[in-house]
Amino acid sequence: MRRRRIALIAGGRSSEHDISLASARSVLEALDSADHDVVTVSIGRDGTWQLGGSGSRALGPDPQPRPLETETASEQGESPRTRPGETASSGHGQGPGPGAGPAETLPVPATSASVTKTLAEVDVAIPMLHGPFGEDGTVQGLLELANVPYIGAGVAASALCMDKDLFKSVMRDHGIPVTRNVTLRHGATLDESPYGYPVFVKPARLGSSVGITKAHDAGELRTAIELAYRHDEKVLVEEFVDGVEVECSVLGNQTPIASIPGEIRTFEHEWYDFSSKYDEDGMELVIPPDLPEETIARVQQLAVEAFVASECESMARVDFFVRSNGEVVVNELNTIPGFTGTSVYAKLFEASGIPYAELLDRLIALALERHERRSRLQY
Repeated sequence: MRRRRIALIAGGRSSEHDISLASARSVLEALDSADHDVVTVSIGRDGTWQLGGSGSRALGPDPQPRPLETETASEQGESPRTRPGETASSGHGQGPGPGAGPAETLPVPATSASVTKTLAEVDVAIPMLHGPFGEDGTVQGLLELANVPYIGAGVAASALCMDKDLFKSVMRDHGIPVTRNVTLRHGATLDESPYGYPVFVKPARLGSSVGITKAHDAGELRTAIELAYRHDEKVLVEEFVDGVEVECSVLGNQTPIASIPGEIRTFEHEWYDFSSKYDEDGMELVIPPDLPEETIARVQQLAVEAFVASECESMARVDFFVRSNGEVVVNELNTIPGFTGTSVYAKLFEASGIPYAELLDRLIALALERHERRSRLQY
């Protein structure tokens, strides 16, 4: 059998650029070189597309993920974009890793023609992108136009789940319990919280806790809303749930399965913020969660129901709160969750009997199955 040709798309313009690169590096390491011929497509913070090889250098160095709006950068007036002539995936001072060879070429600037030609020649695309301009249906639409099979949710589901306000509306319509919230648009603000304090304030269409604040009073609420508007034109003010934070992974197309859930426990942080997610020892994932069996089963049931109701396919991670009275409520759904070997999505399926490499193989098979199934439709 010939080797399967895969396009791994990573980086992107969103605040989660570095996280995307970290996920993509893990995917590169896990794909069996005997079965797959991988070409990388790196998207810089400035939107520049670059083509690279399958080696570790193709995606540049591995920086510590950090949110785009770090105080140091904003105070010093630094641009989050790359300097002229430099790309976000350019490596400095990084030599080739073990086994480096001719295939481990640095990315080269990509023309529209070269990207189009590359996508037209691959068997499967893996858009390992997080946040806007990649997880929101934009790149999925490009791949649909190119008629390329790809991993992850389709255009509509990607756009829906990226927008926390629209996602909750669909969940409510299907009778799936979600956290309560007020949605603000176009600069509107609130003088007081309708849910008391604390409350969470977040951009409607972002991830990795970027731009999110836990507000404890009216003053913090106003400041939090201003921060969220820096990232989006739509902002959610969301109730605080005093309970257990639980996450559950889902895999499949028409017959999805749920993993064993995991409980999120944070250390030295008041809530599961960016630092808790990405700092070493920032949080502990407890598998299975310290909850009654019927509650765990309820989490798995709602994870699949939310996946189906939003018309997701391939993969997703569903985030929950379990209130002190045992009620399970959905918080949000991530269509392209973090995908390193230590990310929650992969660790939950590993605990469920599906290791990382097999998980990737299943996702590739699901992408091909969906593409073949839809190719039978008449247009």
